[in-house]
Amino acid sequence: MAAERKLETLHDACLLLKEMGAPFRLIRHAELVSEAAELLIQRYEELGVQLNYQWIRLGAALHDCGKILYPEELEGPGNRHEPRGATLLRDHGVSEKVARCCLSHARWNEMECALEELSVALADKLWKGKRVEVLENLLIDRVAQQLNRDRWDLFIDLDNCFEEIANGGNRRLARSVGFGIEGEGDDITTKNC
Repeated sequence: MAAERKLETLHDACLLLKEMGAPFRLIRHAELVSEAAELLIQRYEELGVQLNYQWIRLGAALHDCGKILYPEELEGPGNRHEPRGATLLRDHGVSEKVARCCLSHARWNEMECALEELSVALADKLWKGKRVEVLENLLIDRVAQQLNRDRWDLFIDLDNCFEEIANGGNRRLARSVGFGIEGEGDDITTKNC
C-alpha cells in the first residue's frame, strides 16, 4: 500500500484517474456524477447537514475507477470493478473511506454505510435521471435523524431536490455519449477534470 495521497478536489481526483489510465469516458462519468453530488451537497449545506463533503466529492469522482481494469463494464453490466476499484485506490494511497465508495455505491443495501456513502450512491443514480425510492428514503431518514427533525418535515424538500437533479439526467447522459471511439475526446478538457 502506498503512502496516503492527499486529494482535495475533483480536479485532483481526475488527475489520479488519468494517472491510473482511465479512458476519457470514465473521466467524463466522474465529472457528471460529481455534478449530481454537488447539487446534493448544496442542498445539504442549506439544510445545515454536517457531513464530510470532501468524502462525497472524492467518492463521487472515484467510485467507478475499477472500470479501468474492466473496461467492458463501462459499456455493460458487471460488478468486478467494485472490489478491484477499492484495491486500486488503496494501492494509490487513497483513504479507506474513499476507497469504500467503490463498493458502497453499488452495495449500499448490503453494507453499513455512512451518510456520505449513501450520498455517493444516490448521486450515481440521479446523474442519469434514475430515482431509487428505497435509497432516497434511507437517505431522508438519516438526514432527519442527524438534524433531529421529523422525516416528513424534510421529505418534500429533499424529494424535490432529488427530482430536480434527476430532471437534468437526459442532458448529462447526452454529454456522456459519443466518446467511445479510441482516442476521441482525449484532448478535450472538462471544466473540473
